[in-house]
Amino acid sequence: MPNPKHILVIRLSAMGDVAMTVPVLRVFSMQYPETKITVVSRPFFKPFFNDIPNVNFFAVDLNKRHKGFLGLLKLFSDLKKIKIDYVADLHNVLRSKIIRTLFLLFGKKVAATDKGRKAKKELTRLENKIFQPVKSMFKNHLETFNKLGFPVDLNQPTFPKKATLSEAILNEISFSQELKKIGIAPFAQYESKVYPLDLMQQVIDDLATNSNHIIYLFGGGKKEIELLNQLQNNHRNVIVLAGKFNLEQELTIISNLDVMLSMDSGNAHIAAMLGVKVITLWGATHPYAGFKPFNQPDEYCITSDREQFPLLPTSIYGNKKVIGYENAMRTILPETVVAKIKGVIA
Repeated sequence: MPNPKHILVIRLSAMGDVAMTVPVLRVFSMQYPETKITVVSRPFFKPFFNDIPNVNFFAVDLNKRHKGFLGLLKLFSDLKKIKIDYVADLHNVLRSKIIRTLFLLFGKKVAATDKGRKAKKELTRLENKIFQPVKSMFKNHLETFNKLGFPVDLNQPTFPKKATLSEAILNEISFSQELKKIGIAPFAQYESKVYPLDLMQQVIDDLATNSNHIIYLFGGGKKEIELLNQLQNNHRNVIVLAGKFNLEQELTIISNLDVMLSMDSGNAHIAAMLGVKVITLWGATHPYAGFKPFNQPDEYCITSDREQFPLLPTSIYGNKKVIGYENAMRTILPETVVAKIKGVIA
């Protein structure tokens, strides 16, 4: 094992992907308390890493200073100043490959995450499909650190304590320790991963009939806020959070939930990294593709019916549409979702 030094971790991509690195780095920081980590990612994601010991955050500026190839050279120059010993490329795309190659040329040990693209293609192709689980992204990341000489054991994960809600948050939302706090994030980047809103309305209406439940709706952007206000449907115990808080504030609220209901999306991974129970709904995608939220049992993943739609999953990220599969998620019944939530918070 190398002498504890300084590891650069690169993960620049989508919110869910960045959130999936957090449980790994949290355990790493406990198992290697003398080792310093610097995470390179987009500025927006900094709050994800605020409470992890020995982890610093380097905000990449892809719009100005670090834009384009010359920008990557500047990024390498900036990172070289903080005296990196190892590079863990958890992103493994052209941009991160250039950075890690430059470090390699300067004699640093580097490793990159194998995303298992071949197995994922076999899982999602429409003909000769191989329907079996591929390696999770968490295991892929562990292998990356192992290549650098830092084996990490994720079998006993740790999570942060529930965050204390500030007065600014408490003034905006109804909050009581006695109530069961249910988060619902009904949107995803692609339509094929979004539970039909008329069915989600039934889920919310059913849950809201119990005065012991308080339901928080998550989302962002003008269109989503309008839809969330419709889903709120004048229920006094359903509260729209979208547009009211920054990411750091939302994280503190999520950490206090009893359960999060989410699509296969970033909110699922955020809740999971905070140790919250997460129920996920899956349409064109499937937990077998390696993106099941961290430390969640299989029974918390509710998938569309493969007997009716045998080509599922048809996509890793939900960006591929298959004609005739538009209504796959309608095979997930609202009463099934409600029963699962009530069972988890009972």
